[in-house]
Amino acid sequence: MSEAPEVSAGPVVTPVRVVIALCLVAPFVAMLWVGSYAKTDPALAGIPFFYWYQMAWVVISTVLTMIAFKLWQRDQRARRGGEQR
Repeated sequence: MSEAPEVSAGPVVTPVRVVIALCLVAPFVAMLWVGSYAKTDPALAGIPFFYWYQMAWVVISTVLTMIAFKLWQRDQRARRGGEQR
């Protein structure tokens, strides 16, 4: 009478999901590795490297997060499409 719900196999690691993870982890690694940007030279328009490097990562992080989101949406659509067949 009642059908048992299908049990998913759990999270699957795919190359797309690895790229998503790298996009989301890269800004944290870049900001936590302080020794790589704790200097004043080279200055950009009079702004020390320490400051403009961090501000550049604000923009880079936004772009990487958008890429990760779009990849995640595409991955979810592909998974749903495969399950409906």
